[in-house]
Amino acid sequence: MVHSFKKGLLSVLFLILFLITFPNQTFPQTTQPRLRIDARSAVLMDALTGQTLYEQNPQLKIAPASFAKILTLYLAFDAIRAGDFKMEDLVTVSKKAWRTGGSQMFLRVGERVKVEDLLKGIAIVSGNDACVALAEHLTGSEETFVSKMNEKAKSLGLKDSLFKNSHGLPAENQYTTALDMAVLARRHIEDHPEAIVFHSTSKFEYHGIRQQNRNTLLWRKIGVDGLMTGHVEEAGYHLMATAKQGNQRMIAVVMGCDRLQKRAREAQSLLEYGFKNFSLVEAVKKGTPLGSVKVKRGKLNKVQLIASEDGKVTVAKGKEDSITIIPEVPEFIIAPVQKGQEVGKVVIQSEGKVVKEVALISSFDVPKGIYILWPLIGGCILGLLLLGSIILWLIRRAKRKKF
Repeated sequence: MVHSFKKGLLSVLFLILFLITFPNQTFPQTTQPRLRIDARSAVLMDALTGQTLYEQNPQLKIAPASFAKILTLYLAFDAIRAGDFKMEDLVTVSKKAWRTGGSQMFLRVGERVKVEDLLKGIAIVSGNDACVALAEHLTGSEETFVSKMNEKAKSLGLKDSLFKNSHGLPAENQYTTALDMAVLARRHIEDHPEAIVFHSTSKFEYHGIRQQNRNTLLWRKIGVDGLMTGHVEEAGYHLMATAKQGNQRMIAVVMGCDRLQKRAREAQSLLEYGFKNFSLVEAVKKGTPLGSVKVKRGKLNKVQLIASEDGKVTVAKGKEDSITIIPEVPEFIIAPVQKGQEVGKVVIQSEGKVVKEVALISSFDVPKGIYILWPLIGGCILGLLLLGSIILWLIRRAKRKKF
């Protein structure tokens, strides 16, 4: 009895020690080795599937520092794609942009700078002056640009972020979270893959001043090709990094390290953990036929359904065969049906848990049939035949009575 009590007490003490040592730790779909990141907040995300593979205080609100520049760049690439301006367009540097402190690309008042150079100045050397110059060029003032930043943040699903300037220098009530920044990084490289060329550049020279990219992971040959560092006294040292190995791309976000050297080390630990312990599985390929559904009142009686997108999912290594695909479609649909119309979905599961859903769409048009006319025509013909029979019967009867 005493031995059992001691054993139980030791188990409780071990559990308490574990919870103290490894707080806020989750391992979705895996039983991988324990991981502890020496930062206030951290997130590891699969860039191709959007699945969170590790999180530590993911929704802790922290000053964004230069992470705000990723949203500034996102809006700039949006504007270029929309045709609002071009890479070779010239931007006149204002006194406000020139006066902006912190990291700079060393612009001069009144000079005209190519948009491309401003993008490099932001992405490579984290130029605060370049952010203000670009913001003013895009919307007329930095204040208007910041309102656009917050609008875009909401549309991208950044639930816990508020921006007060275009560069991330300290400002009252300006904050974000590691989870929001992972989401932003994913959308940035997904929607604007051309930005990676800027983020992966190691050096940038302007006005004879050569500066090095502050993301030291670019030199470690682990597949890192972006994105952004950051630091403000109140929050500590941040690093948002992305790396590609084979068919996988990971995003690591660490925020609030107490020393400069830690942010690269901890981000690297996250990336290596992701590549070592997880696999990317293409459960469904875009355009793959996945059954058919009955069509009523159409020129055709059924339509083939195809996957609307690639169904890629992330699973723990060794669990690749645990993927199951379950189509969910209605018993029938009513014509007309348009090509590309969403009709059902396919549910992708790993070990019985839903990890992704992909819409099933019609592979071709099914026009409305003339089903309404046939019953009417048939009814009229039947009625006329019946009426004719009655008239013929009456005529014959009348003839018999006459004779």
